[in-house]
Amino acid sequence: MQHDAHSHHHGHQGHDDHAGHTGHESHTGHESHAGHEGHHGAPHGDHHAPGKASWAMAAKATLHCLTGCAIGEVLGMVIGTAFGWGNVQTMILAIILAFFFGYALTLRGILAAGVDFKAAFKVALAADTLSIAVMELIDNGVIALWPGAMDAHLSEPVFWIVLAIALAAAFVITTPVNKWMIGRGKGHAVVHQYHH
Repeated sequence: MQHDAHSHHHGHQGHDDHAGHTGHESHTGHESHAGHEGHHGAPHGDHHAPGKASWAMAAKATLHCLTGCAIGEVLGMVIGTAFGWGNVQTMILAIILAFFFGYALTLRGILAAGVDFKAAFKVALAADTLSIAVMELIDNGVIALWPGAMDAHLSEPVFWIVLAIALAAAFVITTPVNKWMIGRGKGHAVVHQYHH
């Protein structure tokens, strides 16, 4: 009954806005509308829950990925430089290690919750793959396009300045992606259930 009353009210919403219709119809309509909302809110709370992704939650998830990416990238650059590799080989290693450390940080948290490795690994893949991929694309794109950044050595300030700018850009662009994913019950939303 309440749903029908709500539909009836919704159909006459345009008329309720006029001054002449402030009597019986408006009163009963609003009453049933409130009743419908109350009815809809409690039992279907789960249905709306995925949409409640805060920016703080998204930023935390992105920072988590960024930490793993930064460790992997710097380590890749150090190894590539130490072996005297070219830019392409060094960048490939840095990306592989960024994914490795990104997943590793998430895995550590899930395994600590008592989940077996296979299940934890699947959760880490689901949670971080898109986030790390976007982050690496932005991060390496900035480094590749920045004049002289690819040829800068670890001892040169320009290397660290560009890396910091690239990581900051990756953070800013990846945070909305994570917010969207968490809002859909994906990404780090999957990880959160293991932390409660």
